[in-house]
Amino acid sequence: MGDSYPFRVYSFLALPFSLYEYPCCDLEEGGSTYNLQETSNLRDSVAMLDSKEIMKFKSYQNQANLFVKEYLLADPLIPYTSIIGGIFACKMVSDLTQLFSTVYFKTYSSLTKIQRIEWNNRAISTIHAIFITAMSLYLVFCSDLYSDNQAAELITDRNTSMSTFALGVSVGYFIADLGMILWFFPSLGGYEYVIHHLFSLVAVAYSMLSGEGQLYTYMVLISETTTPGINLRWYLDIAGMKRSKAYLINGVVIFIAWLVARILLFVYMFYHVYLHFDQVQQMHNFGQILVIVVPLVLSIMNLVWFAKIIKGLRKTLAKRQ
Repeated sequence: MGDSYPFRVYSFLALPFSLYEYPCCDLEEGGSTYNLQETSNLRDSVAMLDSKEIMKFKSYQNQANLFVKEYLLADPLIPYTSIIGGIFACKMVSDLTQLFSTVYFKTYSSLTKIQRIEWNNRAISTIHAIFITAMSLYLVFCSDLYSDNQAAELITDRNTSMSTFALGVSVGYFIADLGMILWFFPSLGGYEYVIHHLFSLVAVAYSMLSGEGQLYTYMVLISETTTPGINLRWYLDIAGMKRSKAYLINGVVIFIAWLVARILLFVYMFYHVYLHFDQVQQMHNFGQILVIVVPLVLSIMNLVWFAKIIKGLRKTLAKRQ
């Protein structure tokens, strides 16, 4: 049988159609016999049917692409569709986390209701942090969007559909996360978290809607790179692994990441604002305030939290000794 077997099965399935179109076909015991012309005609008929299906599929695909391009991702609608998409993504991640954790993590079932909610919530913030950190690093350091060589437009006015869309997703996350923090207050975070999210939400939303200062917004959002480590520390703690080697390594990684992303990077951002202050002054007054005040407030909060991280790391190292 070998390589001819699939074709013989296909020929058998196509036989009723071939008998209808080609009455000269005759059957023999053990298989069907076709002359070369009939086989060629049969293949042509099948090819025509396949081409029609392909054309129909491509038509639907083109219509879907047109709908996404002209409506969902049209420049005037990008802020709103991206916000809604961000909120729905948070809900989807929460549901998938609950489903996955119930099956694969025995610890999850033994948690209290509020602990399970925080478990799901931290999964959302981790996914958002990975997404927005990747987008921020690419736009700030890898793309030419904010390069000083691009002298055609003020650096504070530069934006693209992609940069606006990513900020919209982040706005959707901050809305969803702030809503959960307030709904379960203070279980998911105290007033410092509310202040952090409010400042972040206002600054990111303004940058998204106005297109101003997106460079500095993305510089600040790079600080989200510390979030997965912070969440992993909570997961290790809740799983009873506080004395494990993984917990110690996690603390060191958080210390380094925090120092780079939330201390040194903010220093670099303020230095960049200083170098381009003539362009910052051409922004709207509210935009100027956000570029200076929001990072300043977040910097103070980062320093306070950094002091706590150092204290906690020293305590962990002391116990090891």
